[in-house]
Amino acid sequence: MPPRLLLLLLPRGGLLPPLRRRSPALSPLLRRIPSNKAPGYFFLSPVCAFSGYSGMAAGSPEQQQRSVVVRETVELTEKEEQIFRRLLDVVRHFGLGTQLRVAGGWVRDKLLGKDSADIDIALDNMTGQNFCEKVNEYLELIGEEQKGIGVIQCNPDQSKHLETARMLILDIWIDFVNLRSETYAENSRIPTMILHFQEVGTAKEDAHRRDLTINSLFFNINNNSVEDLTGRGIEDLKKGLIVTPLPAKATFLDDPLRVLRAIRFAARFNFTLAEDLKEAASDERVKSELGSKISRERIGHEIDLMMSDKHPVKAMCDIRDLGLFYVVFSFPENSTPPVFDKCDWQCVSHIEAAWNLAYSIGSSVFSSGSDPKLQDEQRRLYLYSALFIPLRNMFYLDKRSKRQVPVSSYIIKHSLKLKASDAETVVNIHAASEKFAELVLLLESSVDVRTLKEKLEDEYLEIPTDSVKRVCAGLILREIKDFWRVALLVSILSYPEAENAADIHNKQDELHWRKEKYIRVERAITDLDLDGVWKLKPVLDGKSIMGVMQVKSGGPLVGTWQQRALKWQLAHPNGTMDECIEWMKQSQSKRQKVESSTRTAF
Repeated sequence: MPPRLLLLLLPRGGLLPPLRRRSPALSPLLRRIPSNKAPGYFFLSPVCAFSGYSGMAAGSPEQQQRSVVVRETVELTEKEEQIFRRLLDVVRHFGLGTQLRVAGGWVRDKLLGKDSADIDIALDNMTGQNFCEKVNEYLELIGEEQKGIGVIQCNPDQSKHLETARMLILDIWIDFVNLRSETYAENSRIPTMILHFQEVGTAKEDAHRRDLTINSLFFNINNNSVEDLTGRGIEDLKKGLIVTPLPAKATFLDDPLRVLRAIRFAARFNFTLAEDLKEAASDERVKSELGSKISRERIGHEIDLMMSDKHPVKAMCDIRDLGLFYVVFSFPENSTPPVFDKCDWQCVSHIEAAWNLAYSIGSSVFSSGSDPKLQDEQRRLYLYSALFIPLRNMFYLDKRSKRQVPVSSYIIKHSLKLKASDAETVVNIHAASEKFAELVLLLESSVDVRTLKEKLEDEYLEIPTDSVKRVCAGLILREIKDFWRVALLVSILSYPEAENAADIHNKQDELHWRKEKYIRVERAITDLDLDGVWKLKPVLDGKSIMGVMQVKSGGPLVGTWQQRALKWQLAHPNGTMDECIEWMKQSQSKRQKVESSTRTAF
């Protein structure tokens, strides 16, 4: 499959146009070229939701049933009016006769009363690159700085049918693309878009070639009007219906990624997938094309958008119900143990339970009061961790490293092409959640701590019995850091006691039981003053330890003493450096006396 070709036209000192988030795989393929025309030149119910990226939505699931109110007209912001006037000035100055239409999601969101910065302009008589060059000519005439032009060329092999140009207009990135034209291959009735030199489709053709009717609406900048050229875009928006303008199977075979886009928009707006769309999405050929024709980066990006949106459980349920789970989350060839029956159902049931547990607790579950971006990241990786709980004891042999790797890591890194750090964090959350299981029992009951105390101690270190809980919890939190609440949530999800508790009679009771369990343990940890313990500066660093031990170089022995000193510090939170040094000296002296008397005895 050939790579996508991207061309960038940059004025001197011009900004590099960032690629849209929907095309993350394009970043490594950028290159700069000169241009003669422009020289030098980014389980309750699946309907319950977090509000946006951070925090929970208020109200019960019943209160959050959709009620679609669609506006009659588009209300422009002052910035949008300025941008559109500038574009019209270009058209009029050069006598281009171009009809400028804002296409797709921006129109949909405006009619729903939502703000949108995603402005895509469709042109009826020229390519996006040609128009951008005209914009730069106009900027030069009025004495303003020319802007960089990013060009993403078409690539039908990856279902990228249209060349797209991108540039900065009044500090807003705008995409420009010609209207879509269509033809049919001789042996197929599946339409394929073409562009021969200046051949451009009509607005009606373009509207019918869009992925969904709710995304096929135009806002005509020239006459300030909304155009519904499929005749059903606004109607479907009001009905909350996800449907394709043309037959669904043909639409999906034209670009199989549209299957995931349909699921994502249905989840985002809590809309209903049309029956013919669901039938087409479940078609074996469509599933095959999705798995073979669409890059893993594009698939992963769609899934990541679903996970970060308002209704991720609904999206995952649709993926499972349409038979797409193993296409999207492809598994390694051989795993130990092998993929089990109904694995997809178990995975989705876990994310559903995780969603409802977090929803019932509230927004404080993700580092209350911390950086909103960190909260978003914790929420996203919590959902991935929950989804893959059933896989946490499944491994495969990585051929390159010759070691056993968690299957969840494979899916995140290779099936979805997400960041390696995402895979590492999910694996760490799973590992920490298992350690939390023992800690939950310790913090929740008055069990005998002698066994755990013996695990933490050695001949040099004795931990006071009343400090065992703090030392044990502190060590876990220092490993998982900011994600400790996430790991605790995952641990509570997997906690077996709820399934056998005598006072639990239904799922609602079980949810309440798990919620109360989490709250009690979370409070116990914070009462021990351990939130942020991973930022704690060691009372003794390696150099100080070497000085006490009177050695000239580090090594495993120094590392061992650093770990002992950390445990001592957790057990004595108010202890000073001098007190820690004194403990080290006494421990070593005690050990030397024991060794000396042992030698004397023999």
